Amino acid sequence: MTRTIRAEYRVFDEEDALNRAAAEHFVQGLQAAVSARGVARIALSGGNSPKPVFSLLASADAPYREAIAWDRLWVFWVDERCVPPEHPESNYGAAHELLLEKVPLPPERVIRIEGEIQPEEAADRYESAIRGHFRLEGAEVPIFDVVHLGMGPDGHTASLFPHTAALHEMGRIAVANEAPQQKQRQRVTLTWPAINAGRDVFFLVDGADKADPLGRILRGPYEPETLPSQLIQPRNGRLLFLLDRAAAAHLPAADAQGRGALEIER
Repeated sequence: MTRTIRAEYRVFDEEDALNRAAAEHFVQGLQAAVSARGVARIALSGGNSPKPVFSLLASADAPYREAIAWDRLWVFWVDERCVPPEHPESNYGAAHELLLEKVPLPPERVIRIEGEIQPEEAADRYESAIRGHFRLEGAEVPIFDVVHLGMGPDGHTASLFPHTAALHEMGRIAVANEAPQQKQRQRVTLTWPAINAGRDVFFLVDGADKADPLGRILRGPYEPETLPSQLIQPRNGRLLFLLDRAAAAHLPAADAQGRGALEIER
């Protein structure tokens, strides 16, 4: 049985405009969650693309910080490199330095992946923490209010890399995964079924090196072993991409407002 995913994209000419759009999207998603359920739960990704966005969210000179109910927010991670939190490649470490330590977020509302311990144990402990927080039973998966994703030039997202074991995991929430082609090979990641349960799943993608894989992901044949980002098919049928002009080069031209959309059958 096929299903249709509506992939919307917004294209920005300037890096600052892209970063501000991402910050606004975070704020809107968190505000909607607090309004509807009294609490907001977000899963963050790492890499370089979100760093300016984290700084914007923390800045006293930007409008975003004051628009977030920090005492209603819970922060999780999409994935983590298996390094200590003070390591320069720690996803948690970057978010803590640029955002978390600068805003009034209670520390107990941060549920990180323990990258400093063995990957399998870190994955088990992270899944257990998620299950306890969401009060999940059996095969239930968490429903994050906002899931922020990036994408690599190889078409990976989270730590779901091409031709790796985690692509085939459908019964877990978080797993250890080895990425032989990466500098930090050992990772812990949410599984794609857990990501797809999110209410608001969006990609932040920039750079010319992402244009070809992004075009193939959205317009090419379904090859998730090679292009793991194709596994991201939210249950609600909606997916958003925030892009710079270079990353959007192989997509149909956006309209005058920089907006476009594709209907994808999987």
